[in-house]
Amino acid sequence: MQDVRKIILLHDDREIQIVTGDITKEETDAVVNAANSHLAHGGGVAAAIVRAGGYEIQRESDEYVRKNGPVPTGEAAVTGAGRLKAKYVIHTVGPVWRGGNSGEDELLEKAVYNALLRAHELKLESISMPAISMGIFRFPKERGTRIILKAIEKFFEDHHDTTLKLVRIVNIDDKMSEHFVRAAKEVFGV
Repeated sequence: MQDVRKIILLHDDREIQIVTGDITKEETDAVVNAANSHLAHGGGVAAAIVRAGGYEIQRESDEYVRKNGPVPTGEAAVTGAGRLKAKYVIHTVGPVWRGGNSGEDELLEKAVYNALLRAHELKLESISMPAISMGIFRFPKERGTRIILKAIEKFFEDHHDTTLKLVRIVNIDDKMSEHFVRAAKEVFGV
């Protein structure tokens, strides 16, 4: 069992959970991969997902890029989940931090929103996502955690009809979870 640090209940019985654990062990309908535009899963969360789920995730990703071209920053693509317990991997491309004056905030919000939108289109009930862009893409943690939580809230406000009920934000380390807990106090007052 992963360590649930905080539960946030939103309107219409929607729930956000902040979790310390391994995203590759999640049992939600989908896991989100913090991907690059070419869906080349060579490092960070992406590499961990392929190691745990199997090379077929990379093979499907390569096929997606061959057919559709690179995934633009802020957009999301879907593949199967291989041997993971999830049914799908939603690969979303967050922004690389360039100092904050290159639209990074908006692109991070869009990446989170579009990952949730893919889950909605697939009629999923649950999804797990990492701290998108806050690893090797160097997005500032305090800023990024607030943007992610606000993007989730906005998605639920825009989609009252969604089957999506649970969003788990899964962090491999406790420090990242604490950033999300602090951001939740700011964003939701909890």
